Amino acid sequence: MDKLKLIIAREYLNKVKNKTFIIMTFLGPLLMVGMIVLVSFITKTSMEKKRVVSYIDHSELFVAEDFENTKSLDFINISNLDLETAKNTIKDSEQYGLLYIPKGETIEEVASNIAFYSSESPSVVFTEKLERRFNKKLSNLKMIELNIDTQQVDASRIQSELQLTNFEGEESSKFINSIKLGIGSIAGYMIMLFILVYGAMVMRSVIEEKTSRIIEIIVSSVKPFQLMLGKVIGTAGAGMTQFIAWSVLIGLFYAFVLPLMGINTGSQVSPEQMEMMKEVAKGSKIELIIQELRQLPLLTIIISFFLFFMGGFLLYSSLYAAIGAAVDNETDTQQFMMPIMMPLMLGMYIGFAVVINDPHGTIATVFSMIPFTSPIVMMMRIPMGAPLWQIIVSLVILFITFIGMIWMAAKIYRVGILMYGKKPSYKELWKWLKY
Repeated sequence: MDKLKLIIAREYLNKVKNKTFIIMTFLGPLLMVGMIVLVSFITKTSMEKKRVVSYIDHSELFVAEDFENTKSLDFINISNLDLETAKNTIKDSEQYGLLYIPKGETIEEVASNIAFYSSESPSVVFTEKLERRFNKKLSNLKMIELNIDTQQVDASRIQSELQLTNFEGEESSKFINSIKLGIGSIAGYMIMLFILVYGAMVMRSVIEEKTSRIIEIIVSSVKPFQLMLGKVIGTAGAGMTQFIAWSVLIGLFYAFVLPLMGINTGSQVSPEQMEMMKEVAKGSKIELIIQELRQLPLLTIIISFFLFFMGGFLLYSSLYAAIGAAVDNETDTQQFMMPIMMPLMLGMYIGFAVVINDPHGTIATVFSMIPFTSPIVMMMRIPMGAPLWQIIVSLVILFITFIGMIWMAAKIYRVGILMYGKKPSYKELWKWLKY
């Protein structure tokens, strides 16, 4: 046990004292925040881009108020021009395009022949905005033509909202379900990312020691199993340290540094939206949402995240260590990486394709029990209310599988760390397991 502690301490200190590790610990949050700020800036710039559109209305169905300018769109009336002259004029200008509303015998004929001319294909968002602007107007005109009172139609429109309540009487909402899905998705994605990044770090550490022949000196006084276990746990500790440091630094950047620099990464809220939010806040819905957020199983989520986080990492890191021991360089690892990557990708697919639609269904439940996918799938199910007994069973299976896999990986490790110059195959690894 003392030797195992020494190996863990050596691996941990070797990682955290590394210059690259220290630099990335402080540079990583800067890069992440910088990327978020850049994406926010690009999105804001794209959304606020001013577009100028000229229009020709030969239908005489619309009035000037129907072409009211917005924050991102200005209209210019050139209805006195014919279509060909207008197209040639707009084509050589910096305007975004030309909207043409032709004359027609019926409203349907006008609606089916509205056209937009531009040098470049307009975005989907832009075309949908134009269509929504004119569809409502044309629909109202058609109802007037049919002697339908549009005010009565507007008054008759009712928007229903399902009241989500379980059989115990606990209320929920679409909003809180979205929050649950978001928490589960982020937790599952973080586990997968951690496994890929720091599992590969374990593998590279084994390859470096093997190629430098340091491993031959170490195994003369330490059992290969202890050495591999110490490497896995030590690297996991270093990874957790960096992960916690990143979380703290990113939180500090968001809370203090970015506001001082005058940078706002949030979405811009218009005065109208602000007023609407204030009105909603006065009602009981906000109180219900706050009450629902308090009812989230936060303690279960946090504890489960830590356990599945460590269980998944230890399970996959033992496989990464076995691969590192079996090869002489990182290039030779490619043939063994696919079997490791496949369960992780499958877990993410099940999470986003199945858990979101049916979190308590058979497929989601089964894959939340399979140890190679359970760290991701179960973490996406827990916020949605996975039964406690299923969480416990999944954890027990995960750690039992980890013990079994680390035993198998150790058999490959103890042979592989002393094998040089030979590129192993799956058949060769099977022989090592039977030694």
